[in-house]
Amino acid sequence: MNKSWMVARWEYIEKIKSKAFIISLILTPLLMVGMGVVPSLLALKEDSDSRVIGIIDQSGQLINELNELLAEKYTLKNGKPNYVLLPITFSGDIESSKKEADRMIIKEEIEGCLIIGRNILTDTLIEYRSQNVGNIKLTERMNRAVRDIVTEKKLKAEGLDPNLIKKFFTPIELKGIKLSKDGKEEEAGFESIFFTAYGFMMMMFILVLTSGQMLVRSMLEEKSNRVVEVLMSSCSPSELMAGKIIGLSGLGLTQIVLWAIFGAVLSLKFGSLPITLSHSLLTFVYFILGYVFYSAVFVTLGAPISTEQEAQQVTSYITMILIMPIMFAFAVLQNPNSMLAKILSFFPLTTPTMMALRIPIQTPDTWELIVTMIIMVLSSVGMMWIAGKIFRTTILLTGKRPSLMELIQIVRAK
Repeated sequence: MNKSWMVARWEYIEKIKSKAFIISLILTPLLMVGMGVVPSLLALKEDSDSRVIGIIDQSGQLINELNELLAEKYTLKNGKPNYVLLPITFSGDIESSKKEADRMIIKEEIEGCLIIGRNILTDTLIEYRSQNVGNIKLTERMNRAVRDIVTEKKLKAEGLDPNLIKKFFTPIELKGIKLSKDGKEEEAGFESIFFTAYGFMMMMFILVLTSGQMLVRSMLEEKSNRVVEVLMSSCSPSELMAGKIIGLSGLGLTQIVLWAIFGAVLSLKFGSLPITLSHSLLTFVYFILGYVFYSAVFVTLGAPISTEQEAQQVTSYITMILIMPIMFAFAVLQNPNSMLAKILSFFPLTTPTMMALRIPIQTPDTWELIVTMIIMVLSSVGMMWIAGKIFRTTILLTGKRPSLMELIQIVRAK
């Protein structure tokens, strides 16, 4: 065991000093936060200049009121209106007006053009033409403004007071309260639950993948430069494999701890911690079990390889398996106790990431936690046994990679 610890210490120190590890340690959480926050900030960013929107109002009933409503509701910091409506000449021929609007849009004289039909009070369709129809904020505001004016006109036509109706439709704010199994309650919204659960699952995915890649490339480099032969002269294959897994597990734990501290600091700065200590401990257990299991998978598939191309194939196969829970994340978020979530939770290859996703949303029943942990422990032990047999036999092999049948024969051999 002393030799295993020596190998583990060497692996840990060599990898933690590498530029690749330091860069991934810093960039990964920044990228995760950036991908989650930056798009929202950009989408919410207010305009700095007025946008000129063309309008073809075939009904002739909305343009003035729409202009007033937009100017009243949406203004820039300098006090100017956010949107300025520019009427496009309409003399009865809508196609001619559209061509004129299109010409102005292409020459960027106007941002886009809003086309309102003759029967807007009975019709439900309006048209917005632009080179960029992906500006959700703009299209939503235009749609809402037209809808409000049309609704008001309809109410007046029925002899009702629009102001009185508005009182009946006062917006209601929904406050989410999450109940634990022991009856404790905490305030939680969709965003905090989603990003917490998704963040844990992505952390698990990135941790396993980056560490597994390091493990495979480490074995490949040592086989290529014959270092493995030197190591094998000093320790047994089992000690070498155990040392590699322990060393890289320590590296993975270092990543988890530093990312957890980073996440806790951010959460405390911008609000409160969205996950309890019990949830953190449970998730940590699945992190460890999943990490050991996947380390054995990487050793099993990585020990026989001898080229860079084969290393990429191995990691891509495992990536496809790891990505499965991410594909089902939204469905599981809607119903964490669905049959799909349970099946994926009891399948060893997806258990760690699926449980990391489910625990922050709604902690599964105790029996599920116990059974899935037993499954992961047994799977990890079994996978380590298989990895040990394949590692001992194939770590010194070069040239053609053993086929699946040959690997099975290696495992079955006594």
